Amino acid sequence: QVQLVESGGGSVQAGGSLRLSCAASGYTYGTNCMGWFRQAPGKEREGVAAIYTGGDTTWYADSVKGRFTISQDNAKNTMYLQMNSLKPEDTAMYYCAAERIGGYCSSPLFDYGMDYWGKGTLVTISS
Repeated sequence: QVQLVESGGGSVQAGGSLRLSCAASGYTYGTNCMGWFRQAPGKEREGVAAIYTGGDTTWYADSVKGRFTISQDNAKNTMYLQMNSLKPEDTAMYYCAAERIGGYCSSPLFDYGMDYWGKGTLVTISS
């Protein structure tokens, strides 16, 4: 059974940094598509970043380009989202997601492109 567990959320002032982690079980880190999504209060879930390790390809939402970095550590079976220069607009519940095996990140920043989801970790950015 695929299980994704996020961690690393918290409260930080604008301009600060956080690193989110997504530990996976029952899922092979290799030629996989995984990503981070977020949902702010009263808003729809949106794609933040995605990574396809088969080609070391990444995608980012325009709003986070240059500030966020997605990466994977296959040895630790963990995906990360390094978030720098955080803004109040980044406040949201952040979710780790993964596409089914054989996926190629055809829809990397769309929630319907992912098949497995974590329960989320809350990120709160104060001004």
